[in-house]
Amino acid sequence: MTEAVVTVDMAELVTEAHELSRMINQSREVEAYLAAKEQMAQDPEAQRLLAMFQKKKAEYEDVQRFGKYHPDYDRVSTEVRQLKRSLEMLDTVQAFKRAEDALDTLLYQVSRMIADAVSPSIKVPSNNPFLEAKAGGCGTGGSCGCSIKKVKKTS
Repeated sequence: MTEAVVTVDMAELVTEAHELSRMINQSREVEAYLAAKEQMAQDPEAQRLLAMFQKKKAEYEDVQRFGKYHPDYDRVSTEVRQLKRSLEMLDTVQAFKRAEDALDTLLYQVSRMIADAVSPSIKVPSNNPFLEAKAGGCGTGGSCGCSIKKVKKTS
């Protein structure tokens, strides 16, 4: 009898998970992200700078093998930073980054709700350290240098 209950519960869980993923895929955040991604892909200047950045990044990774001892280290490092800055200054790239951050926040919040429904001690990774700090720290045991500490509840 227990196996039948578990099977029904698992089937219901899978159905609910599919419904949740459908809702996320139909959210404003996903719609904005996809639109911003498409606009960035259609921006010739963004694509030109992105291609240049990819080439320069490969050169940078080659130089990084030797670090500051490589004769081109300073030049290549400066060029990579300048290209990255030029890319980040484009309106389409900024819009994409904002949409990406909004989607990341939505996904974090959904993950946090699911994790908290199971146990408040479950760590949920995020690309945003402020979200992790609100949840009680980074989960690295302080190795990241954060000063957020969990307070034990006494009841």
